[in-house]
Parts: sequence; structure tokens; C-alpha cells
Amino acid sequence: MVAVSDDPVLRRRRQAVALADAGKRLGYAAIGVASAAFLIALFAGLPGWAVTVTIVGLLVAAVVLPPAIIVGYGAAKAEREDPGTPE
Repeated sequence: MVAVSDDPVLRRRRQAVALADAGKRLGYAAIGVASAAFLIALFAGLPGWAVTVTIVGLLVAAVVLPPAIIVGYGAAKAEREDPGTPE
């Protein structure tokens, strides 16, 4: 019988969770940066650099965050349905 820690499915699931967590951190950080840059731009008369930072932050969040959330939910669902513990 294969030990739980050596199970390739569980190892791959842990990798997916770690990648999803990193993607969520990056995506939410990008939203935070975009929000701060937007507020700075709003009160500073819309300088070009602040508008650019806002747009780039939102684009990064739009590209990184949805897959990370989906993978995170998928890994959580797989763990609920098959916890990987021997019966």
C-alpha cells in the first residue's frame, strides 16, 4: 500500500493548492495596488503614471485571480470528496 505522503494525487493536489494560494495573494495584492493608485490618481489630478498603475493592477488581477480561485475551489472539493485517508 502506498503511504499517504507518497501518493502522487495528494502531492499534486497540495501543489495545486499552493499555486492557487499564491495566485490569490498576487491577485488581491494587485487589486489593492490598483485601488491605492486610483485614489492617488483621483486626488492628484489623474497623472499618467497613476492611471497606468491602476490599469495594470486591474489587468493583472483579471488574469491571475479567476484561475486561482477556480483551482482553489476545485482542490477543496476534491479534498472533501476524497480526503486521501486510508479506509
